[in-house]
Amino acid sequence: MTPTRRMRWLLLCFASIALGACAPSSALEGSTGSTTLTVFAAASLTNAFEDLANAFEETHPAIDVVMSSGASQTLRTQIENGAQADVFASANREEMMALVDGGLVDEAGTPVFARNRLVVVLPSDNAAGLRDLHDLARQGLRLIIADPAVPAGKYTQRMFDSIAGDLEWGEGFRDAVLANLVSQEESVRAVLAKVALGEADAGIVYVSDAASQPGLGRIELPAVHNPMAEYPLAALRASPHASAAGAFIEFVLSGSGQQILEGHGFLPAVD
Repeated sequence: MTPTRRMRWLLLCFASIALGACAPSSALEGSTGSTTLTVFAAASLTNAFEDLANAFEETHPAIDVVMSSGASQTLRTQIENGAQADVFASANREEMMALVDGGLVDEAGTPVFARNRLVVVLPSDNAAGLRDLHDLARQGLRLIIADPAVPAGKYTQRMFDSIAGDLEWGEGFRDAVLANLVSQEESVRAVLAKVALGEADAGIVYVSDAASQPGLGRIELPAVHNPMAEYPLAALRASPHASAAGAFIEFVLSGSGQQILEGHGFLPAVD
């Protein structure tokens, strides 16, 4: 939602409180002819989806897109508990399949719209003097990663398990690195923020997150051990705005939508 539309929404709410007409989107549609589309998107998609929403609104002036960002499993849980959403974009298929299994999403309508990789990020001053991946095993280093409960944390654990099985690195390297953990954050954006503030010597985030902070240092991970993160999205079966939700998904998958995502550091949905 653009700033102008957000202001219009707030003014409408304040003016309608006395009449009790503020919250329901159906009432808003009936009185203004516009549709409010609620999109739940993984935290790592925050900046990209704000741009996607703005671009979509330019060609769909009767639709206002409202974004809600957070950890994928948190958003999934909110939907399962009755939170009203029209579209869900997850950072992994596991959270989406939970909604499929619960009958909230049609599995046939869950296309992958973007992909991602992991990267090590360093504070801009790199006070610890880190140069390559081997340095992460240095005793006393402060490392931050995402909690294993969230997609970024799951991908990180998969990466470490893959490294542990490689004779070049081995379990000793993995265990030495994990011994330096000082925090496991509830979202990948929290990892990025703490590294940017210098609260850690290194953190592991998505490449797209690193792209949003060009001043940070980076250490690339071995491609063979770097899992490919796939992002699916879907319209919720209970959405009262099926047509608008479908149009938004179509836009995300379009050439214009893919270009916006790639501009934020995401890999295309297909090679």
